[in-house]
Amino acid sequence: MCRGLELLPITCLERAKELKALFGSLLHKSDHKSDHSIPVQPKKSDTLSVVDERLKWKDSFEKLLSSQNGLCLFRAFLASEFSEENIAFYLVCEDFRTTKPSKMSVKAKQIFDEFISTDAPREVNLDHVTKAITKENIEHPTLSCFDLAQAKIYTLMEKDCYPRFLKSLSQQSGQDRLNDFIKNCAASGRQM
Repeated sequence: MCRGLELLPITCLERAKELKALFGSLLHKSDHKSDHSIPVQPKKSDTLSVVDERLKWKDSFEKLLSSQNGLCLFRAFLASEFSEENIAFYLVCEDFRTTKPSKMSVKAKQIFDEFISTDAPREVNLDHVTKAITKENIEHPTLSCFDLAQAKIYTLMEKDCYPRFLKSLSQQSGQDRLNDFIKNCAASGRQM
């Protein structure tokens, strides 16, 4: 397993594999009753909600992140591009907002050391000024001490990673259209 994927939570990996298998089955299912390898129409009950959800992901980056399935697939996509630290940092910042005041200082330092410091093992791409402001903020941490850094990473993902993720989905949609064309040809009796 590649280094990026091993960092994902096991439940996220399992869900991403399930969704990949589901989307893959839409593309590769064949009708075993005939000699042709023509995709079978999937059961609407199995795929409708996931397909509808997938369409909503294209509406906005926020809708993608608010979907458990979307978040898992996006995280797996980022891991495949070796940039999973961005979503990990974003999610850690979201979690930090629920931190009890008694644990805030320790947790803020851990987040800074893991994602922001110069020698961080999962360093995110932040400019020097943002790093300096965040370092100053964690000296007396508040629930919003990572807001600037988180906003920069959110914008980076929204402008850079999210369009590539959508492109990867649209390439799969192109395969779906090709499979629909093949089904229509078979239904009308034309040979390919």
